[in-house]
Amino acid sequence: MKLAILSVSRKCYSTRRLREAAISRGHEVKVLNTLKFSIDLEAGEPDLYFRSKQLSHYDAVLPRIGASVTYFGTAVVRQFEQMDVFCANTSAGISNSRDKLRCLQILSRHHLGIPRTTFARDRKDILPAIERVGGAPVIIKLLEGTQGVGVILAESVKVAEAIIETLQSTRQNVLVQKFVSESKGRDVRAFVVGDRVVAAMRRIAVGSEFRSNVHRGGRTEPAELDDRYHEAAVKAAQIMGLRIAGVDMLETEVGPQIMEVNSSPGLEGIEACTKLDIAGAIIDYIAAQVDFPEIDIRQRLTVSRGYGVSEIFVPEGSEFCGRTIDESGLPEKDINVLTLYRDAIVIPNPRLKRTLEPGDRLLCFGKLEAMRGMIPEKTRRKRRPKVKQLPPSAQH
Repeated sequence: MKLAILSVSRKCYSTRRLREAAISRGHEVKVLNTLKFSIDLEAGEPDLYFRSKQLSHYDAVLPRIGASVTYFGTAVVRQFEQMDVFCANTSAGISNSRDKLRCLQILSRHHLGIPRTTFARDRKDILPAIERVGGAPVIIKLLEGTQGVGVILAESVKVAEAIIETLQSTRQNVLVQKFVSESKGRDVRAFVVGDRVVAAMRRIAVGSEFRSNVHRGGRTEPAELDDRYHEAAVKAAQIMGLRIAGVDMLETEVGPQIMEVNSSPGLEGIEACTKLDIAGAIIDYIAAQVDFPEIDIRQRLTVSRGYGVSEIFVPEGSEFCGRTIDESGLPEKDINVLTLYRDAIVIPNPRLKRTLEPGDRLLCFGKLEAMRGMIPEKTRRKRRPKVKQLPPSAQH
């Protein structure tokens, strides 16, 4: 495999470890400064130049895009995508995760724990917003702060109001979050690669500091996470469109509360803490994707007129619950199940004898008319849903 690591800092720990891991596995690898690219656009021929020379072919790209170069960095990754080069993290995933508000907006649609959060601009809306998240104390965050910078604990409503007004006067956008008292000064970083958590550490603030970031002097310890935290971390990364991510969570009485999803998580702290070869796990995952690439379902949309790709949801009470895919009648309707999604589990090319459960999502290829016919009449009259639903038995 010929791998390009996009990084503006060749000597930083994470970049060095990833390069060493790739070389030790016999791969050809180069570290390319993200800011030294030129993007050429021409009809039908997207191209890239590096240091004014046409870029040679690469099998895969591993983006390490820092916050200060997000716009140009994601543009470079997007160009690689247009050139059909496998990117370990997508440009959209990087952009989604970099903005804390956008990240939480996307996650809020799904059944994942997140702290109650509000975002307001008008001065008159600040006090009601603080009350809606539970009142003081609250956490105030800059939308694009990193490593604990721009995260402030306000002990009272008056202090919170003053801080928000001050930051807004300098044209800073801020979030207000509920303060989770049982997690004060500690959180968990789960390192996701593909569809699994390869390592996890608990970060604990020192002294009166409430921020647990290592860059703020926090100490770390290896963490053994239960299934709820594993599933939440993997699902959050997948929802954001990231194959490699650091998912930061609070441990609360009601389970994991996701604080942030990082698209370029550092390796130094978590490798030192867990003694695990996380860089190696990343390289092995990328190599496997290059050797056995995922099917590009976009190509299936043009296979034949009347056929396409659609996602079918199996709700509670559906006649398909408890039946196998074979027994569901989908194959007889010329509908093939490409992938089954069950919570955070992804099952590609599921067996026909696989039993369907409530909440399953099926990525299918087949006759669009047959799949549209599965939507109950009442549902069709409403605004078109994002996900097609199999009809519950009660409606037959």
